[in-house]
Amino acid sequence: MNDDLPNLDLELLTPPNESSHKPRILLLYGSTRERSFSRLLTEEAARILRLLGAETVIFDPSGLPLPDAAPSEHPKVQQLRDLVLWSEGQVWCSPERHGSMSAVFKAQIDWIPLTMGAVRPTQGKTLAVMQVCGGSQSFNTVNQLRVLGRWMRMLTIPNQSSVPKAFMEFDEAGRMKPSSYYDRMVDVMEELMKFTQLVRGRETFLVDRYSERKESAEELSKRVNQRSI
Repeated sequence: MNDDLPNLDLELLTPPNESSHKPRILLLYGSTRERSFSRLLTEEAARILRLLGAETVIFDPSGLPLPDAAPSEHPKVQQLRDLVLWSEGQVWCSPERHGSMSAVFKAQIDWIPLTMGAVRPTQGKTLAVMQVCGGSQSFNTVNQLRVLGRWMRMLTIPNQSSVPKAFMEFDEAGRMKPSSYYDRMVDVMEELMKFTQLVRGRETFLVDRYSERKESAEELSKRVNQRSI
């Protein structure tokens, strides 16, 4: 076995120019109901993020076709993909249905490719996960969202939010009532902002992989050898 590892450029840890714009956070939720509690929790989270200094966009999944039921040029698909590329961090919030995330939420993730040409649209972006429950508190959905985040090569923060009996946690105006669940959501958004500030500009270093550097070096060597023949 070759123990010589390709050099890891530690200078990438400190970007030449720190980002001066507001952190860009995309928020996704998982229900199209008129009174969607995952949307209400997402909107509450966006308010906190803006207070903390972020620029936020909430994607409305209404009208998004099922995966493979329409071409990728569909306007809603393109809107979602453009927002993913724009974002530096994301918030995912899904209701728990039959012990898992909703189909509405999963469809959004399934429309996001792992690669778009030479670009990995989600790699190295920060992620916070939340869920709302109709009954007692559960963590099935946030655990599944963490699996998805890892698969999409995102940096998922340690904290998370799960709101049980969500129908009791919002007033008639759609605002979240003061509670320990509200405080936890604020904690999660604060942590997301901290991680996003630390990570942005350093994504290349943090997600750099030995196996991919090795593969790239081998491909480059093959091209050089082919030219010399």
